[in-house]
Amino acid sequence: MTNRFDKSRLPSRHVSVGPERAPHRSYYYAMGIAEEDIQKPFVALASAGNNSAPCNTTLDAQADAAQAGVIENGGMPRRFNTITVTDGIAMGHQGMKSSLVSREVIADSVELSVRGHCYDALVGFAGCDKSLPGMMMAMLRLNIPSIFVYGGSILPGRYQDKDVTVVDVFEAVGQHAAGNCPLGDLTELEKVACPGHGACGGQFTANTMACVGEAIGLSLPNSNMTPAPYSSREQIAIAAGYQVMDLVERNVRPRDICTREAFINAARVVAATGGSTNGALHLPAMAHEAGIEFDLFDVAEAFKSTPYIADLKPGGQYVAKDMYEAGGVYMLMKTMLAGGFLDGNCLTVTGKTLGENIDEVTWNPDQKVIYDVKAPISPTGGVVGLRGSLAPEGAIVKVAGMHRLQFTGPARVFDCEEDCFAAVEARSINEGEVLVIRYEGPKGGPGMREMLSTTAALYGLGMGEKVALITDGRFSGATRGFCIGHVGPEAADGGPIALVENGDMIRIDAEAGTIDLDVADDVLAVRKAAWKPRANDYQSGALWRYARNVGPASKGAVTHPGASAETHVYADI
Repeated sequence: MTNRFDKSRLPSRHVSVGPERAPHRSYYYAMGIAEEDIQKPFVALASAGNNSAPCNTTLDAQADAAQAGVIENGGMPRRFNTITVTDGIAMGHQGMKSSLVSREVIADSVELSVRGHCYDALVGFAGCDKSLPGMMMAMLRLNIPSIFVYGGSILPGRYQDKDVTVVDVFEAVGQHAAGNCPLGDLTELEKVACPGHGACGGQFTANTMACVGEAIGLSLPNSNMTPAPYSSREQIAIAAGYQVMDLVERNVRPRDICTREAFINAARVVAATGGSTNGALHLPAMAHEAGIEFDLFDVAEAFKSTPYIADLKPGGQYVAKDMYEAGGVYMLMKTMLAGGFLDGNCLTVTGKTLGENIDEVTWNPDQKVIYDVKAPISPTGGVVGLRGSLAPEGAIVKVAGMHRLQFTGPARVFDCEEDCFAAVEARSINEGEVLVIRYEGPKGGPGMREMLSTTAALYGLGMGEKVALITDGRFSGATRGFCIGHVGPEAADGGPIALVENGDMIRIDAEAGTIDLDVADDVLAVRKAAWKPRANDYQSGALWRYARNVGPASKGAVTHPGASAETHVYADI
């Protein structure tokens, strides 16, 4: 063993050092590992790769490539996989109940594999939405030296001489239902919208959380916007494997990097890019793993004062490939830091501060995707937090690209997404209504489904900004329009959203940050007294267990007490 690494302080000593560990070492010899390699630090390379969807198909190859970097810099790589649930395929049916639950399963499974085998460091590879925060949550929970690697986005499809994404297909379904898109056109579009490997190309949840990885300091600079098909992704993976060994040597851990200031930086980058509202769910969940109080309102506070400067779909014109060519996340952060919107003193996985990394970037005034912070697309962020009598625990809305920031109208209530989608397909939705989809929260769903099928169909019908949609569930990062999610307390907990009746007036002001139900307190009290909790259809298995343990969306929809209750940290065993 080289003098660089003191194995007496590393977790892997429990499975590799001393006469009593001879049985453990015998397993490593069985796999062809040399004695000198068993004496090195053990580095977990966790991949969420699979053939479920193009988001994940390159991850295993990238994780395999990272082994070379680990070996070159003195470590022993150990590869394993975890699951993903891919939202684009789970969307619009009961499968979406599994999506958010998978975030917890990913974090739990990575934790268990690392704990069980006493690994010393972690490089995590993720592609589809929930696998990104799930992987980073595991890093913060374990607190061993870690680097997060995004598998990269898909290249845009081309249809009728314009770039398209899968969202165009979802919206074409609504156009078809309205009689404005022939079946032949829909079929042609679906075959070209997703041209190969990679996660959805717009600033949806995957790319939003990929930006978070760099902004919060867990990813190598300007690594995550590189598209999945590009050969340079292999070099990024190797570099991550190499760099994590330097973190092991210096004992730099995720909780050293992901401070409260780093979480504020990440929230600001979500707002500046017009990112997914799911960022307001995942950032609190990640902070929870580090013992940092950072809820929906902390995220919203950062959003409130951050300009919107990246012209990305669904609110804007461009996709991740365009942002990569414009200079990536660090080009965005270059102007944000210059404008005083980031804390440059936060540590990153390079061993340097965020500000030191940014100093190595030269601003490109010729690119068209990222605006100078002094001349933003709009002066406030692309995502806004709301609070009021309908949502005492808060709610969230993406306003990037919206022309209308206030909405008042009568409620049209649905107790599940399917009923609302059927009404949209039947074209029985009326302009000016506030559609309320409830009992879709973390506990009530269970699983807090996304509503992209419904919101995209509304846009396809031309109703995207003519109605508002409110739910205790959530929305895809691809959603656009007046769509408000994460309403809390959720209906399953008897929150105000459970008491809304058809025709009740609802007032929303995304500029003032308010969402109110215009019903007298005495009337609500009568309704509350008559309200009874509802049983769902999931009375066994993973969804039952999740519903029994999950907390409110405003605090990240987490399922365990987090770092604040720890009596030990895995990294120090």
